[in-house]
Amino acid sequence: MNDVKQEPFDIIRFHGKNAIRVEEEIVEEFPLTIILNGEEFATIICSPSNLEELVIGFLAAEGIIRFYEEIKNMSIDENMGFAYVELYREINKENIDHSKRFIGSCCGKSRQFYFKSDVKTAKTVTSKFLISVEQCYNLMQELQIRSDQFRRTGGVHNAALATIDGLVEVRTDIGRHNALDKVYGTVLQQKIPLKDKLIVFSGRISSEVLLKISKIGVGILLSKSAPTDLALNLANDLGITVIGFARENKMNIYTHPYRIIETNLDSCMN
Repeated sequence: MNDVKQEPFDIIRFHGKNAIRVEEEIVEEFPLTIILNGEEFATIICSPSNLEELVIGFLAAEGIIRFYEEIKNMSIDENMGFAYVELYREINKENIDHSKRFIGSCCGKSRQFYFKSDVKTAKTVTSKFLISVEQCYNLMQELQIRSDQFRRTGGVHNAALATIDGLVEVRTDIGRHNALDKVYGTVLQQKIPLKDKLIVFSGRISSEVLLKISKIGVGILLSKSAPTDLALNLANDLGITVIGFARENKMNIYTHPYRIIETNLDSCMN
């Protein structure tokens, strides 16, 4: 199910003191409960698109799986909102750092695991992949052009796997972390090599977002939004190049600038 279009809502819109009645498309919010090896594992509030990829990426980000081949069976009941996943191995509940949890689409502290399980799954990125400033601008422009659902609703985030030549896979969700999980699931499912890839992103760069980039294994995150200080500290530690506020032929390089071809540290200091 991709980029689901909702029936429009009848609303009243004001411009100044003048009111008109119009129809407007509203983004869909969809609860998906993951049943893992027969037991409830988590409920994700998401957009009802690319649900299989979302589940795969989410389980990998949580440290439950490392490879797509660890999944024996998976089925999605879209009508009831359940994802049934059976692994080839049993899950040792004592080694899982969380129990049943409600995982919202909102930002920040909506996830209870935060750092504990991330220690097991975050990894330092040593990629030597390089990109030019102009290529960064072009990729962000392409993401904007392909963000049709955002233009229609204003209520979603976009994440894309890209090369220097263009976007390879674009995923959309009401939750920015969900959009990244969908990309991660696609990478695992399709066994996409990452040595020449980066992530192009529409959302704010929080510590959670940065950790997901580390888990995916790419060395460059290009976003149109701002980073947090904790995200940048993690990026420094994990070897990830963070580029923020990429819009209108402007951008800020926050960490590991050596992956940007034009970067000259001596000239930047003057």
